[in-house]
Amino acid sequence: MAENYRKPTLDKDLDKLATMEEATGLINRGFVTPGLALVFIVLCAIIAGVFVTGQPGAVTIIAAAMIGAYMALNIGANDVANNVGPAVGSQAMTLGMALAIAAVFESAGALIAGGDVVDTISKGIIDPAAVSDPSIFVAAMMAALVAAAMWIHLATFIGAPVSTTHSIVGGVMGAGIAAAGVDAVSWSTMGSIAASWVISPFMGGIIAALCLAFIKAAIIYKDDKIAAARRWVPVLIAIMASAFAAYLSIKGLKTLVEISLGQAALIGLATGILSWIIARPVIARQARGLENRNQSLRKLFGLPLICSAALLSFAHGANDVANAVGPLAAIVHTAEYGDVASNVTIPLWVMAVGAAGISLGLILFGPKLIRMVGNQITKLNPMRAYCVALSAAVTVILASWLGLPVSSTHIAVGAVFGVGFFREWYTENSARRADYVARHQINPPSRTTANGKIAEQRRRKLVRRAHFLQIIAAWVVTVPAAAVLSGVLFVVLRAVLI
Repeated sequence: MAENYRKPTLDKDLDKLATMEEATGLINRGFVTPGLALVFIVLCAIIAGVFVTGQPGAVTIIAAAMIGAYMALNIGANDVANNVGPAVGSQAMTLGMALAIAAVFESAGALIAGGDVVDTISKGIIDPAAVSDPSIFVAAMMAALVAAAMWIHLATFIGAPVSTTHSIVGGVMGAGIAAAGVDAVSWSTMGSIAASWVISPFMGGIIAALCLAFIKAAIIYKDDKIAAARRWVPVLIAIMASAFAAYLSIKGLKTLVEISLGQAALIGLATGILSWIIARPVIARQARGLENRNQSLRKLFGLPLICSAALLSFAHGANDVANAVGPLAAIVHTAEYGDVASNVTIPLWVMAVGAAGISLGLILFGPKLIRMVGNQITKLNPMRAYCVALSAAVTVILASWLGLPVSSTHIAVGAVFGVGFFREWYTENSARRADYVARHQINPPSRTTANGKIAEQRRRKLVRRAHFLQIIAAWVVTVPAAAVLSGVLFVVLRAVLI
């Protein structure tokens, strides 16, 4: 009897305590990532203090280092998702693998090819002569950094991938207007940037859709899919390798060695031929014994997607780290030497702040945007994700050749949209698909339910319209929102610092 004796009240109290402990653990887990981010920002301030203590403007430089670290964290949280999101969404790699690959290659790109010289006025957006007073210039750059970081933080919170370049451009423009009036802004440059809002996603979407159309026609809707894959997948891998070699030559390695567009094309061609020679036996071996179905094809695109995620991350680190450290380097130079320079050399510790911040921001806060880009806008498989990755590289090369300003964020997300909208159109209008489905009796509709299934198919959309409209709205308001916020912050900082 003693063994069966229970105290119901005690059991209930213990259950309540266990529930409270579990709830407390969940709440505390939500504070871990912001806490680690705060520790990183403080650590960057300490590192900056080690290098600048005793120098003129040390306090200003330390404050700017904290702001630059915050900006770098937000770049990692938002912008890097475009590089690895499609590969994660297609299940070509796990989220953990994507975070590790992106963190390593983002840091490598930033430190190896991040650039020794950065235009501190962000690509000629404002006239340096208009903000020649060092104190005004420092306040303007600080306001631009804070405003851009806050806007990217908000965009990440609501789940909208935005262009960090456009954010810092808007911040610089707003601070420049508040400091020196509208005449200080180069409106022709701003017009080019505004044009990229349309050019980037449109080009990315079109190229991705054309790539997917080719894969469907040449491989997916062939009677012998595996034989078609053995013939065409090595060619597709070669095209991707060629595009990425040229892309890295133009974008990722431009600060290490000067490469013309023609030289980049030759590098890409040579890389493509070599990749095709290597890929043919590899794909033939992988394709041996595969079943003649679409699911089997996905295995052949896994490795190219992993490589593309790494290469995109390297190029992104090489280019977009300047969005965090460019204004920071300008502040450091101005505070130390008391003059405003158009170009400044970035100290190694400043570059390290940007590289580490982007990687840490990705690991702590990146998964949300990775899932958004990877599988919440539209469903991606390895073939569709391949089209997105190829589009990102090809679009940048075409834009460089045509002299058009583009955003890597808008290209990648536009490519995801392009794949989804193309699938909607293709499902309803492709005679090739209809013939293939009819011959292979895939999901044959019964007489009694045919009309209902057609109606259901028309109602079903492969691109989530809510995400589409939310992202487009965020793109449109990025520059003006960052500009307004930066202008307000500049007025506050000028009152405090000057």
